[in-house]
Amino acid sequence: MKRLYHYLARTLSVRLSLIVALSSAVLLAVTLVLVLYFSQQIIKEEAMEKAENTLEGMVQQVDNILLSVEQSSGNVYWNMLGVLHDREELSRYCEEMVRCNPNITGCTIAMMPYYYNERERLFMCYVHRAMKGDKEDPTAPLVHAKRFANRPYTEQAWYKVPMETGRTTWVGPLKNDDTEGHALLSFCLPIYSKEGKPVGVMALDVLLERLTRIVLDAKPSANSYATLLGKDGSYIVHPDSTKLLHQTVFAHYKETPNEDIMAAAKAMVAGEKGHKMFRENGADNYVFYKPFKRKAVPGRAMEETNWSAAIIYPENDILGKCKQLAYYMAGIGLVGLLLLVVVCQRFAHRQLLPLRTLTRTAEHISQGHYYDLVPDSQQEDEVGRLQDHFQMMQQSLARHIGELERLRASLLGQRKELKAAYKKAQAADHMKTTFLHNMTNQMMEPSGIIEKDVSRLRGHWREMSEEETRSITEEIQQQGTAITELLKDMLKDEEAEESK
Repeated sequence: MKRLYHYLARTLSVRLSLIVALSSAVLLAVTLVLVLYFSQQIIKEEAMEKAENTLEGMVQQVDNILLSVEQSSGNVYWNMLGVLHDREELSRYCEEMVRCNPNITGCTIAMMPYYYNERERLFMCYVHRAMKGDKEDPTAPLVHAKRFANRPYTEQAWYKVPMETGRTTWVGPLKNDDTEGHALLSFCLPIYSKEGKPVGVMALDVLLERLTRIVLDAKPSANSYATLLGKDGSYIVHPDSTKLLHQTVFAHYKETPNEDIMAAAKAMVAGEKGHKMFRENGADNYVFYKPFKRKAVPGRAMEETNWSAAIIYPENDILGKCKQLAYYMAGIGLVGLLLLVVVCQRFAHRQLLPLRTLTRTAEHISQGHYYDLVPDSQQEDEVGRLQDHFQMMQQSLARHIGELERLRASLLGQRKELKAAYKKAQAADHMKTTFLHNMTNQMMEPSGIIEKDVSRLRGHWREMSEEETRSITEEIQQQGTAITELLKDMLKDEEAEESK
């Protein structure tokens, strides 16, 4: 770690590259987060719009089938009221109803108990299409039956509800044991007597398989699916056929509670419109739901079905490509950052080459190599100008060092001369001292004689004879001449020394 720290501390190009890469990484990360955030918002909005359009289209297609059944019933209902006494004619009406509308799987007319006579308690005629596997067999003749399922029809919802309410209604899903257990949805109309009392029910059956195909085709994505819920939360249409009968969404999730799904189901049963998110089987999903609104058509009974349509939309179908794009962008960004680091390092390394040259030159100069030449710069930027100025500084420094060397050599020469002159001066001074000492010694005797003679003259000149006086005077003169000669010799030696 320390080696890496020292390497980074000593390598400017790597530090610059890392700074650029880190700055770019932060900018790229922020940009990527913003792009992904707004992309997800846009994709979610598009998914919501797509889901709503798909729901609307699905509801319209299902409602078109329901409307065709309702209109078919309206076309024959009033004519049927005139032949209620003729049971064979009622059976014919049932058969014609099934033949004329491909959406109608079966038609039932059931009268109230003892409607025809006191001996015959129940009467119903039931005509339905023959089934071949999971589908209707258009080539087979219609099937006539006198009962529906294993219970009396007076105990079944398709009969009881319209008889009790006196209104047309959709009931289902129902299971008809006589049609090999296929689920049915029934449109039930109460049959009124002349007195205005309900005396029977006409029920037109729609095979849920027909609606299921419409619902299953309503797929905004590969893994999404649609469903229809009844007013109590029962499944009217669902891809899982096992959920269609005797089960509600609340019962299905009772043992394995899922609060998000339960909240969505409650909102659907309450007739709300919206979307919610839930997690199931380790995956996040969105459920988009809306009430099943029937189209208003003149003459159509508009009793509410209280159904709700929903599309379950896996989040991976909505945001999967966005997440995949995020991974691609992250990978591309990482590779781009690595390339950026390499390119920046190479570029910075090349651009900083003059600085490394200057560093080496400065190190040599600090070691005393003042005449190492700085190469000419090949760049015109700040680094190139710095190299040019450093070259000028080095050349100026070399010139000054040269001048100082010459001055030093000159000073050394002068020092030698001065030293020699000093030695000569010392020798001359010594000679002078010796000469003066000798001269002084030589002058001491004449001076002493002169002093003595002068003292004799001063003290005894009256007593002395002329001859003695002359003798003393001559001796003083001789000694003075001797001193004068010594002085002349000294002056000559001084002049000779100065001339040297």
